[in-house]
Amino acid sequence: MNFSHRYGPWAVIAGASEGTGRAFARQVAAQGVNCILIARRDGPLTSLAEEIRAAYPIECVTATIDLAAPDALERVADAVGKREVGLFISNAGSDPHGMRFLDRDIGAWVDLVQRNVMTMMRCCHYFAEPMRHRGKGGLLLVNSGACYGGAPHMAAYSASKAFTLCFAEALWGELRGYGVHVLTLVMHMTDTPEFRRFLAAKNLPIPDGVADPGKVAALGLERLAHGPIQNWGLEDDNAGYAGQSAGGRRQRVLAVEAASVHVFGKSS
Repeated sequence: MNFSHRYGPWAVIAGASEGTGRAFARQVAAQGVNCILIARRDGPLTSLAEEIRAAYPIECVTATIDLAAPDALERVADAVGKREVGLFISNAGSDPHGMRFLDRDIGAWVDLVQRNVMTMMRCCHYFAEPMRHRGKGGLLLVNSGACYGGAPHMAAYSASKAFTLCFAEALWGELRGYGVHVLTLVMHMTDTPEFRRFLAAKNLPIPDGVADPGKVAALGLERLAHGPIQNWGLEDDNAGYAGQSAGGRRQRVLAVEAASVHVFGKSS
């Protein structure tokens, strides 16, 4: 199947207004897939949708939704309506705080976990079931190197990203037999407006070696069929900063699946 047949006719990009989300939206549209763009701010979404409609012969709609809200999935579902979604990209999930856990009100961390974990998980459940029935589709969950371990100033954030890592691995194991692709794209420092705002708020310079959002998005789309993990800047067999290679973790998922067949039965 080509890209539009495998992942079309519609894609939902959550966190689409700028940075990697914007890059994903433009690259998905360039492949001939209609886009539903979701983010909290209306202005950047509307501007991006107009650019996409002018550049590509596809439909593009927007929905202004706070993905940290308890009813976020319901609002996403309303925005999608009866459209057939073949690709869900979860790109919303940064940490704008960069503070120690006890130095922020607990509400800030609850919102972060709601957005990064609960809304992401609920959206995957909502979109993946029809994909499983159709025997095609994809879930691309944007992640961070923080998923591989906790560190000061990242307690709730790294924990939420570790959830995404394990969740994506498990979904890949469960859905690969149905033709549904699952990938968590583990990013390194990426030159996004959000990252620049974060550095500016702390009077820090832009470090060397930050990744280009367009290249990051392109890699994620390219590797979607090869899940469950793609580490930015690392080959499939290179452990690097992850401690264990993406290929090694893939084999671990398969090994656990084989070892537990007497408990859960064979996967489809």
